[in-house]
Amino acid sequence: MTSTKQVSKNGILTSVTALKGVGAQLAKKLEKLGIYTLQDMLFHLPRQYADRTRVTPIGSLQPNQSVVIEAEVRGTDVVFGKRRSLICRVQDNTGTLSLRFYHFSNAQRATLATGARIRCYGETRRGASGLELYHPEYQLLSSNAAHSGLEETLTPIYPVTEGITQNRLRTLIKQALTHAKDFDFRGYLALLPTDTPEESAPAISIPNSLFEPLAYLHAPAKDADLAQLLAGEHPYQQVLIMEELTAYQLNLLRLREQRQQQAAVPLAVDKALEDQFIQALGFTLTSAQQRVVEDISQDLRLSIPMMRLLQGDVGSGKTVVAALAALHAIAHQQQVVIMAPTEILAEQHRLNFEKWFSPLGICVGSLTGKQKVKERREQHAALEQGVTQVVIGTHALFQDSVVFNRLALVIIDEQHRFGVHQRLSLRNKGNEHTGIPHQLIMTATPIPRTLAMSAYADLDYSVIDELPKGRIPVETVIISQQKRPEIIQRIDYACQQGRQAYWVCTLIENSEALEAQAAEEAATLLASTLPNLTVGLVHGRLKPVEKEQVMAQFKAGEIDLLVATTVIEVGVDVPNASLMIIENPERLGLAQLHQLRGRVGRGSIASHCVLLYGDKVSLNGKERLKAMRSTSDGFKIAEVDLQLRGPGEVLGTRQTGDIDFALADLRRDLYLMPKVNAYAQAIITLFPEHIAPLSERWLGKNTHYAQA
Repeated sequence: MTSTKQVSKNGILTSVTALKGVGAQLAKKLEKLGIYTLQDMLFHLPRQYADRTRVTPIGSLQPNQSVVIEAEVRGTDVVFGKRRSLICRVQDNTGTLSLRFYHFSNAQRATLATGARIRCYGETRRGASGLELYHPEYQLLSSNAAHSGLEETLTPIYPVTEGITQNRLRTLIKQALTHAKDFDFRGYLALLPTDTPEESAPAISIPNSLFEPLAYLHAPAKDADLAQLLAGEHPYQQVLIMEELTAYQLNLLRLREQRQQQAAVPLAVDKALEDQFIQALGFTLTSAQQRVVEDISQDLRLSIPMMRLLQGDVGSGKTVVAALAALHAIAHQQQVVIMAPTEILAEQHRLNFEKWFSPLGICVGSLTGKQKVKERREQHAALEQGVTQVVIGTHALFQDSVVFNRLALVIIDEQHRFGVHQRLSLRNKGNEHTGIPHQLIMTATPIPRTLAMSAYADLDYSVIDELPKGRIPVETVIISQQKRPEIIQRIDYACQQGRQAYWVCTLIENSEALEAQAAEEAATLLASTLPNLTVGLVHGRLKPVEKEQVMAQFKAGEIDLLVATTVIEVGVDVPNASLMIIENPERLGLAQLHQLRGRVGRGSIASHCVLLYGDKVSLNGKERLKAMRSTSDGFKIAEVDLQLRGPGEVLGTRQTGDIDFALADLRRDLYLMPKVNAYAQAIITLFPEHIAPLSERWLGKNTHYAQA
């Protein structure tokens, strides 16, 4: 047994190896959950709860309930269908139910013998034989054990990882709670004056010690309001959510402050070079573009690294703004790297930048996974020697073998598609001459301002909220698959008029192979139905060189109708394409649908997007389609997307990969942010010594990731 002395030596920061049964091997597994200390263990909070305190009669069960039942086994058989399964029929005095196991042994089958008494826990689902429990937890009961041995509290359901079961984690957390009674679980927000938060924010009572809220949430009373807990609305949850969001906000503000202490090369604008570039464009920048260019210029002329998030709806002209930012570095003999998430988008950026920069004598290079070894080595050498001034690429830019001569500016397009470690690796490619590179992070996925200012508090923030003159909004219509023949006729008419069209096949069961197959079948069918048109095909399973060849033919007008998967979502710019058909759009999120729609309407002619929906559309799916039809404003769509899908989907990997909230949910708890911001500022002013321990408590080892 671990001694109290051993555990209390380092207090709350004692290693989890001090707990009974935790050796080096288990500690390594716990690290995958971000658990290193007793504090980490105690703040690893349940995401859900199960009520195992009472038995539910089978006759009163409804689908999708998590329940405990007690019944007698009436028969057990192996059933052969698409998959072999073990079916166990059980019965109490109110009804019958099936237990289904896809993974089972002969010993298990023998245990579930007719007449045996059994207690099961699981979630009810509709199955072939009526209501079923799939792979339920169960135990055999003796004749006198009925309704005994049930849980005395609600059962917590924790985030787990391979090699750590729920029961193992519950046992360890109970141990940690026992030791923690003597620890200082101060509530940092309780130190602040009561009048600190904004008056409009809801009042939440912050206790001096968080031990009681933690102990309760790890084992709520059996009569607790389960619905309230699952909604994150219990007062104890609210206390901890406030502290977690404050810790998150403090970390971002601290990163911003640290950035102010770092050195970067100041890059004042070269007005003559900028004017030469703009005059050669052949069009006038919008007022929104001019405003954002000035924001970026103000940042780049400083000797601290820029960290600016640039949002702009599809077609708003972010790439031109990025080019103007790049000119700042080039004018000072520094290098620029532009990172794109796909080879299609990287190739398009390369073509644009070469068209713009080559007349100015600027050397543009590229680095992608498709390049052969010799070509890649030549590109590496040109970068290291400083010959290449602008390099555009994909994940190949992250490799250790890529060395820059004087990297001063990193431009990341669609940054949420990259992992945090990848973004960090680019940031670290500066050297003693250039310091930390300036960063411009671009996204065409509109993020609601309230969410962006909370999730990206470490970044400065600019928005291009104006489309170039002459752009006509895309008209969106929603049509049933039953009218598919009419839509095909419409494609034929549009292409006969000299226009081009997209036919987009959406993801099937998260399978790229099935999606590619569906696109191939659609292309074959459309080609036979429209013999007068040239039909092309592009999907994720084609080789990069094949994809580029098809896209080049489409852009050159050699292909009338391009059948594609969602690989065309980002960066494809074909002004002559005026019609897009999206098949089964209900499978996609709003942001993705909006991105796809942005592939048309890029010229000065009227364009249309047809959402060709299937037979079964969920209520949520109908809301998405309705939003697409009602507006072309990406920011309005983002607000709806936030309501329907939540911030994890809207923000991408930044929330799901960089900082994994224990309790908070930015969508649900966004209304707390005014109060959180006030708390964060008050702690910075009054108790700066508590910033580090508060961040360590809630963010643990993830605090540095937000620098990316």
